[in-house]
This record gives sequence, structure tokens and C-alpha cells, in this order.
Amino acid sequence: MKIICIGRNYAEHAKELNNPVPAKPVVFMKPSSALLVNNKPFYYPEFTKDLHHEIEVVLKICKNGRHVQKEFASTYYDQVAVGIDFTARDLQSECKKKGQPWEIAKGFDGSAVLSSFLPIDQVNRNAIEFHLEKNGEKVQEGNTKNMIFSFDDIIVYVSQFFKLQVGDLIYTGTPAGVGPVQVGDQLRGFIHTKNNIREMFICEIR
Repeated sequence: MKIICIGRNYAEHAKELNNPVPAKPVVFMKPSSALLVNNKPFYYPEFTKDLHHEIEVVLKICKNGRHVQKEFASTYYDQVAVGIDFTARDLQSECKKKGQPWEIAKGFDGSAVLSSFLPIDQVNRNAIEFHLEKNGEKVQEGNTKNMIFSFDDIIVYVSQFFKLQVGDLIYTGTPAGVGPVQVGDQLRGFIHTKNNIREMFICEIR
């Protein structure tokens, strides 16, 4: 199982971090040990002093494939979730300055919070609304219609380089509003289905 992540996929988020809007998807990976499921608490790592939340819609791959063509891309995922791509922003800034990979800032244990999954037909596939609350206050909200690269674009692009396999996860990028978390914070992720707004996960920072 692979965790494939897409960076800078919302223009406003790229701008808030003073990053250029990409012409191609920005791809990085997280190891399976990064997964944090079943509402387990997140323990603030000792190696960072600037940990940020980034809520994202997550796709689950439902069949194997390489070099997927655009017209078939939508058949490679049938479930969605929301998750958090926790980022040690101070470490990421150091890595970027040195031209180094981001993995120590993005792939550490517990850095990929993941909710349960919903069938794709329970949401508006082309315009999924989602948001994050911190201590009861909405801090991030997004709509996948505003992604620079759509779900299908992402599938086509990443499958050029990695064979997609059943169970792989794709974190599709975060909207604007990322910010720091502290010990004692409680994060709640929500997704808007066709019928209601559903709370998908609770993550306590310890």
C-alpha cells in the first residue's frame, strides 16, 4: 500500500506559502507508518516547533493500473475520505532552502490522519465540499472543484511513474488556511455528502 500525496493543488494555498502555482502535480510519498486511523490521538513530535494541519480529500484506489488514460481514470477510485497531512513546517522550510526532499517534514509517524471511507456516489464527485475545525472553530474549508489538478488528472499523472494498486491512497492537496497546532488542540474533519454534513474524524493533539 502506497500513500501518494499531491502538494500545492489549490492556488490560494500555494500563494499563502509564497510558492509558485505548479504546471504539473507536485508529488511526494508517505510511508505506511504515517497512517493514523480510528480517531487515535496524535503525539506532537519532539523534532518540530511548528506543526501545521492540512486537511485533504483522500482517494482509495480500487483496481491496478499503469499509464491510465484520462477517459478511464474515474474508474480507478470508488471511495473517498478526508485526512490531515501533518507538516513540520520548520523542517520543510529548511529542506526547501537546501533543495532537499521533504520526507522528514511530511512522512513521519502519524502524519497521515485518515477517516473512514464513503462510496464516491454519496458525494458530488466533481465538487466535494470539506472543512476542518480546530477547537470548534472552522479553520480550513475547500471544494475539490477548485483543485488545479482534478482527481482524474492526478490518476493519469501519477500512474506514469507508479503502478497503482488496490488499496493505495492518494491525498489530493489542501486548500488555504493551513496553520499551527498545539498540544491540547482537537481537530475535526468534515465532508459534505449529498444529504448532510458528516463528521469524519476527531484527532486530539497530545
